[in-house]
Amino acid sequence: MLLDIENECQVLSDDSKEGLIKQCNQYYITIMTNHNFRKDIAGLNIKVPVIGGALHDYINFDNAASTPPLKCVWEILEEFKDYYSSVHRGTGYKSIVSTRAYDLAHEKALQFVDADPEHFTCIMVRNTTEGINKLSRRLNLTKDDIVLSSLMEHHSNDLPWRMRARIEYIEVDNNGQIDLEDLRHKLTKFGRQVKLVAISGASNVTGVMPPIREAARIAHEHGAQFMVDAAQLAPHRRIRMGKPSREDAIDYLVFSGHKMYAPFGAGVLIGPKSLFKQGDPDLVGGGSVNYVTLSQVQWAHLPDKEEAGSPNVPGAVALASAIDYLRKVGFDKIAAHEKELTKYAFEKFAKLDGVTLYGPSRWIPGQDRVGVISFNVDGVYHAVTAAILSFEGAVAVRNGCFCAHPYIMRLLKISEDASKKYRDQINAGVRSEVPGLVRVSFGIYNTKAEINTFFKILKSIVNRTFRGKYLMDEHTGQVRPSGFRFPEKLRFLRNENHKGPTRRSHR
Repeated sequence: MLLDIENECQVLSDDSKEGLIKQCNQYYITIMTNHNFRKDIAGLNIKVPVIGGALHDYINFDNAASTPPLKCVWEILEEFKDYYSSVHRGTGYKSIVSTRAYDLAHEKALQFVDADPEHFTCIMVRNTTEGINKLSRRLNLTKDDIVLSSLMEHHSNDLPWRMRARIEYIEVDNNGQIDLEDLRHKLTKFGRQVKLVAISGASNVTGVMPPIREAARIAHEHGAQFMVDAAQLAPHRRIRMGKPSREDAIDYLVFSGHKMYAPFGAGVLIGPKSLFKQGDPDLVGGGSVNYVTLSQVQWAHLPDKEEAGSPNVPGAVALASAIDYLRKVGFDKIAAHEKELTKYAFEKFAKLDGVTLYGPSRWIPGQDRVGVISFNVDGVYHAVTAAILSFEGAVAVRNGCFCAHPYIMRLLKISEDASKKYRDQINAGVRSEVPGLVRVSFGIYNTKAEINTFFKILKSIVNRTFRGKYLMDEHTGQVRPSGFRFPEKLRFLRNENHKGPTRRSHR
């Protein structure tokens, strides 16, 4: 277990106690995992202002949205920048080097998930969202075809299927987990109309991990293909596509670099070559062809056929570097550390009244999950809770519906009539009452000391002893402390040519 010395050092001052806790928990990470993850992450030494003007260590508990970059990724990009050039067909030395680096990124992505390169192709995309959209267009679906997704899905594994086919949703239980019996029922009910079962490898709201091997087996037994949205799974657990001949194999897999410590705009779609060899690519132009006449087009070989335009080579190089790191460290160590953090957080939540958890409300031994926990403080709007954590504890969380509105509505037990009221308010430009949750999500570098800081601020919210006065912009739903200003020293926040305030339109 993580060292729990919080109650063993009451005689020390608060500053000394916090320092000792940090040292002991860093010692835990190094000894128990034989790896000091924190030294590998960029930006962890940044201090940010809190109410009162003090500077606090920034604590990032928003890893489910995006992760900070690994230092090794920065170092690889620093090395690569001097060799960057346009890839494919260039004869210059830099072009040859860049092409090799870009092609190698494809190879590493396939190796990362044990995908047989003879059967599968890796297509570089911007992110998971683009990958699923591409797949939805390339599957040649019709409105008579059915895609089975689930109620726990991110919008990116829901909306693309709505555009191309008829979508039906697999039910979830009271803990937010996929109901496999309902999957069987719907596959039996709709029969051969179901062309694809598409589910997340892990929930970005509750952290639950569906039994994807069993779900794949059930889908294949009923003649459907199987896709996994691995955006939330790839940074945390080992993934194996499986041999294509196996009933529990994965047919399609999508994930993003920005959730794997390589936030530079690259992701991958992996699927059978046989699909992408057929028909026309969904995006056409330079790089996607071998030969063009005024009357005919000969498409390029895979993956070039599906990667029209100038690709994001630095993003692919960054993703490949992150893959190298994760494979070298090993997912056993990553999972052990993140499970221990999640277990510790659940133990702290169990001792705190006035907070409601959504999804599993406690640590369940033997049940695998990723480090994502969503909650609300009773009687406090979710945006206010998130703002107080940020501006009084330098703790970054996320609040809202996390691009999973139907799942959130189900967890909050919000009726369709109530949902209509909130939609009408949003249409009127008012977001001050939109329901939502607060989410913490852990990465490989987070510590028990950071969790202690989080709960210290959370207790002040529960007890209504927080210090600041918070104001909400009803048009955006954002909450900030009175008097908040962006720091002028940050050059990337400056716009010398702009006169007046900046605001995004939400109408």
